[in-house]
Amino acid sequence: MGDQMDQAKGKAKEAVGDLTGNSELKHEGQADRVGGEVKEKAGDFVEKVKDAVEDVKDKVSDALHRDKH
Repeated sequence: MGDQMDQAKGKAKEAVGDLTGNSELKHEGQADRVGGEVKEKAGDFVEKVKDAVEDVKDKVSDALHRDKH
């Protein structure tokens, strides 16, 4: 959720910086927005890895269970 807040905050700073001609604020907003996007993608990646690990654990468990019977 924080990643989306960073993106929204960044977009707002970019807009205000653009409207006021404040390039420093605009660049700060761009950095916040991109940082939020990176955090979001990293979180998605972590979830995919966790899901893959769980799938492997389930398959190993199933294979071991079949071998016992």
